[in-house]
Amino acid sequence: MARKLKVPRYCLHKASGRAVVRIGGRDHYLGAYGSDESHAEYARIIAEWQVQQRAASERAERAGTDVGTALTVAEVMAKYRDFAQGYYTKNGGPGKEFVEMRLALRPVRKLYGDTLTREFGPLKLQAVRQQMIEDGLSRGVINNRVNRIRRFFKWAVAEELIPLSVLEGLRAVAGLKRGRTAARETAPVQPVSNEFVDAILPYVAPPVAAMIQLQRLTGMRPCEVVMMRACDLDMTRDIWIYSPAEHKNSWRGHDRLIPIGPNGQELIRPFITLNTEAYLFSPKATAEHLSVTRRAARKTPMTPSQRQRKAKSHPRRAKRDHYDTDSYRRAITYGIQKVNKLRVKEDLTPIPKWFPLQLRHSRATELNELYGIEAAAVSLGHAHADVTKVYAERNLKLAIDVARKTG
Repeated sequence: MARKLKVPRYCLHKASGRAVVRIGGRDHYLGAYGSDESHAEYARIIAEWQVQQRAASERAERAGTDVGTALTVAEVMAKYRDFAQGYYTKNGGPGKEFVEMRLALRPVRKLYGDTLTREFGPLKLQAVRQQMIEDGLSRGVINNRVNRIRRFFKWAVAEELIPLSVLEGLRAVAGLKRGRTAARETAPVQPVSNEFVDAILPYVAPPVAAMIQLQRLTGMRPCEVVMMRACDLDMTRDIWIYSPAEHKNSWRGHDRLIPIGPNGQELIRPFITLNTEAYLFSPKATAEHLSVTRRAARKTPMTPSQRQRKAKSHPRRAKRDHYDTDSYRRAITYGIQKVNKLRVKEDLTPIPKWFPLQLRHSRATELNELYGIEAAAVSLGHAHADVTKVYAERNLKLAIDVARKTG
């Protein structure tokens, strides 16, 4: 006897006050919650859904296949979402890879959500890729997202939801090649001039200025500098060693040890507190600095009512305890805008826009010129799977020597 289908429920979307039903991972809005029109629309959608389910089941039986292969792309995505939410996690929540998978699968669901998964072949994958090209994504991003789409179908094969032949067909689609596609090409990341970096330091908050200078001295990644804590620093020797709790290659089991020399230590010391678990560079400190700066620049005296005003106990947007790579980049962009506003008034050429990753490339270029490619590689933490423990220890010694001289 066939298993009875579980009918999707009529629900309330609290944010809009509308009725909604979720089918195959997609939300269908029905109208005002509780209205006759919404119930009628719900009945229509459910009736169509039941017809589609019965037809899919009958097709599977006639083809002599498992019921799983009769699932639509959207239905398999709903199952995959439950898996991915538990697999791609970081600090108890969804990780960056979970977000990237959602972005990669979004055009697939939009174009072929109602298509049977076993019917999703190479031509459909190429159609999804063409949609990405028309959306203006770069060639590298498109290739990465297509690979994630293949990973989704690989998971479906492993769960016996679709036949292996579907995945084999998708593997036949070659990646986009440079100069042989209409996809947008991106320029390689270039070093940023020290002149442009120094120009914005007076126009950003002290935590942001410290992160910029520290990243320029060490070449660490933006994601590593924003999450620095005192408990991650070994300060027992003349050269401090920073070991980030999370880093790019942590999932491979690689360690990341960043030597910090005297100049970098001077940047860090003002931000070290008794709470060693706290992040060193905090937007809360930035907000306090901005408040003090604005108060000092005030041209009119404060009124008694303003002086007696108390800070909100529950502000609408409370400041976070640490920056992330996006807020760090935005803070730099704001600093550039402030500088250029003044330079335009003085008839000076505006400085170009730059972003945190360019500081890492600047450090790599500098170390390569001064000490050679090996010193640049070990100082920036470029990892390779076949590096032995002895070689890794020699690399750390070389990185410490470089930090002692330049960091």
